[in-house]
Amino acid sequence: MQLASYKIIITVYEQKSFQKASELLHMTPSAVSHAVSKLEQELGFSLFIRSKNGVTLTSYGENLLPAFRNVVNSDESLKQAILEINGLEKGTVRIGCFNSVCTNWIPALTRDFNAIYPGISIEIFQGTYVDIIEWIKSGVVDLGFLSVSSAGKLPIYPLYNDQLVCIVPKGYSVSQPDYITLDEIKDESFVIQHITCDADIQNYFAAHNLKIKSAYHVVDDLSTVALVSHGFGICLLPKLIMQDISYPVDTYPIKPDASRVIGISALNTECMSPAVKKMYDFIIHYNYIVRP
Repeated sequence: MQLASYKIIITVYEQKSFQKASELLHMTPSAVSHAVSKLEQELGFSLFIRSKNGVTLTSYGENLLPAFRNVVNSDESLKQAILEINGLEKGTVRIGCFNSVCTNWIPALTRDFNAIYPGISIEIFQGTYVDIIEWIKSGVVDLGFLSVSSAGKLPIYPLYNDQLVCIVPKGYSVSQPDYITLDEIKDESFVIQHITCDADIQNYFAAHNLKIKSAYHVVDDLSTVALVSHGFGICLLPKLIMQDISYPVDTYPIKPDASRVIGISALNTECMSPAVKKMYDFIIHYNYIVRP
């Protein structure tokens, strides 16, 4: 079994197609199919289920995929270490991030990193907390931005204290000009996001024994604020989100106050490739990110 075969398996899985995988790998479809079949023969079982709807992994393939990724990632780390010894800074860093980090931090961060390390490529994967956790564990990404409360047992370095705020339609009546209290809004209708997107908000509700009313369940920040702006309810969101959204709404700090702490996470901070370690250190010391 060769390293190239593992790369082919991973690419076929990600593309859900032998044809698309062959295009990315600059191989013929028959060569890709032959490599997969040869590996399946060596293993003694099938890795893929082929159907009209595309290609999916068998249960055996799902079990082996993380190991395939680990081998490929280890080979990449070895190549990067050799290049670094020879004075060359090359490699690839794959980063998982959620919406507000993707829109507010990633453009400047990647630009400034590439200005220092032009030979290191950066790949960005946007998703929910749950997506990013799974990507870190399975090796899809090397690093991931998460809230500390969502990271679970993954090691995470805290970076930014992101205040929770209440978003209300323009003209909403409040008792105080500078903040809004939980007692004022506890009986209002809310627009809420799925727990995979706003676990910190759900934790806040639970901590204060608030059982909210909502007929609107969305999965992205823009839709949430859009519904609030049209009078369908109110919402709680981390303040960072509102830097990127310009709908006509009013924003108030919430009392009792709360926040999510955004951090950078990796599966094992002691076993990073040189390129990933450079990015990890760069993020930790990046001046654009205000510390808690």
